[in-house]
Amino acid sequence: MDPANPVQAIRPTGVLRDGLDRFLYFSYSASARVGFFFSRRIRPAGIALIFLLILATGLGVGHQRDSVYYIFSFLCALILIALPWAFLRSAKIQAKRELPRYATAGEPMKYIIEVTHTGRRKLRHAWLSETLPDPRPGLTNFKNLREPGEEERNLFDRSLAYYRWQWLISRRRIFSENSCPDSISLSPGASCRLNAELVPRRRGVIQLNDLRLLLPDPLGIVQRCRKVPAPVAIVTVLPRRFPLPTFEMPGNTRFQVGGDTNTNAIGNAGEFVGLRDYRPGDPLRQIHWKSWAKTRRAIVKELEDTFYPRYGLVLDTFPEDPHGAVFEETLSVAASFVSSLDRSDSLLDLMFIKDEAHIVTAGRGLARTEKLLEVLAGVEAEESADFAPLSRLVLQHRDVLTSCLVILCGWDESRANFLKSLQRGGIICAPIVIGTGPKPEGLPVHWLESGKVGTDLNKLPRHLQIES
Repeated sequence: MDPANPVQAIRPTGVLRDGLDRFLYFSYSASARVGFFFSRRIRPAGIALIFLLILATGLGVGHQRDSVYYIFSFLCALILIALPWAFLRSAKIQAKRELPRYATAGEPMKYIIEVTHTGRRKLRHAWLSETLPDPRPGLTNFKNLREPGEEERNLFDRSLAYYRWQWLISRRRIFSENSCPDSISLSPGASCRLNAELVPRRRGVIQLNDLRLLLPDPLGIVQRCRKVPAPVAIVTVLPRRFPLPTFEMPGNTRFQVGGDTNTNAIGNAGEFVGLRDYRPGDPLRQIHWKSWAKTRRAIVKELEDTFYPRYGLVLDTFPEDPHGAVFEETLSVAASFVSSLDRSDSLLDLMFIKDEAHIVTAGRGLARTEKLLEVLAGVEAEESADFAPLSRLVLQHRDVLTSCLVILCGWDESRANFLKSLQRGGIICAPIVIGTGPKPEGLPVHWLESGKVGTDLNKLPRHLQIES
């Protein structure tokens, strides 16, 4: 195993290893399934009662103490009362979620759940809970993926792969499970609106399709957990964004082909310079109606050429560790600049590789910022690093680009050559590198240390350009 790449595919070393992996997987999967089942149905008071019951059982073995038996009998009586009481509770409700269009990874997302009681009896003392999709990984992922740093664990931990299982479970938890704080009390046919909140743990698309009604017993020991009929709801989780200081991109404004069209789309235009005959393709809003009525020919207003900056944001999608923190921080930095660059008087081209070279443009008279953030929410790491298509894409647009903000996840010879190819092509670059550890000496780039990205961003100079 290559210690520089802790997350990689590794073939089983033999039939024995393959059989052990299968046994461990099905054992962990079965225990996790049982754990998920009981965690939704046993309340905190019930967990404390079970511990007390175990303690009373241990103290009562081999000792003739009436007080221990009294406690043991009392705890058993509570369980015997709570279990059937919770099992007999029932309710019929329907729900509908009202979600925002976007959420941000790591930040609470508040939304509304509209509940309608369709049963015959009054519903009291109940709660709603948004349940996570099953986070258990597949057998192939369990056998082939490795937890970061797994090679540093002892032989026993590596053989049982328990920490690998926990890491895979954690990766697949897309949001933090949380119950609605307000209880439900509804008469038959009544409706109410509840405030709900969850915290997305990673970017991407979240699909909410498992809303549960929790019906606890009056003692608060156990609860019944029933799935609520509700339409599937989808929300796009945008990458985390950092606050940025005031900065200026290098380069000057340029004439943009089609600039008049973009300018007209947002209500501004260049200065009026004269009149001329209509040409196919001229916008109707530029027609000079008085001259047309006087000359009986289509006359349009001629405006001066429009100049404004057009920036490129070049994103490195070739991380050393596709599941590591560096790649996610790279996307967060890109999203931060997308949100901060002024697109009221500029255009922004997002360029990256996802199977092939892609370019997405937003800004003056075109798409809004949210379009670029949506694209960043769905970007995935590429398996093999090949900067040639990305270099060709950027160089194809060098005549219209004012400058490029190049965000790299790590630094090596291939990235240095990629940056040099852009410079040789006449493109003004402002490179930002997200790497592990402090900045190596002599690198002409802006360095952000992984784990301290937010702090290092605030230390960026006002003028972003290649450092000397």
